[in-house]
Amino acid sequence: MTGILGLAGIAHFLRPETFDSIVPPRLGDPRFITYASGVAEIGCAALLVLPPTRRLGGLAASALLVAVYPANIYTVKKHWHNPRGRAVALARLPLQVPLVWMSWTIAKDRTEASR
Repeated sequence: MTGILGLAGIAHFLRPETFDSIVPPRLGDPRFITYASGVAEIGCAALLVLPPTRRLGGLAASALLVAVYPANIYTVKKHWHNPRGRAVALARLPLQVPLVWMSWTIAKDRTEASR
């Protein structure tokens, strides 16, 4: 999870236009949202690295992944009339579920290593 979130967060700064394009318009300035979500992903990754903050990181990552899910739904809607774009966007929807599950599992971990 640390690697996935860290790399995704960095990608928000290296290729922001990709992420800008999936920000639902009603949320406001896409670039601000892109950067804010990138910071949040990097922050979650940093929390997951350190054992004392790992549980908090799992909880934060779970919440973040649920919070960004509307962007995935918006992407399906946006690309609905493009068969390839629609297929890619639809394929991404179920991928979020195991990521939320993994993050939640980390948050619930009560082993000594995660305290």
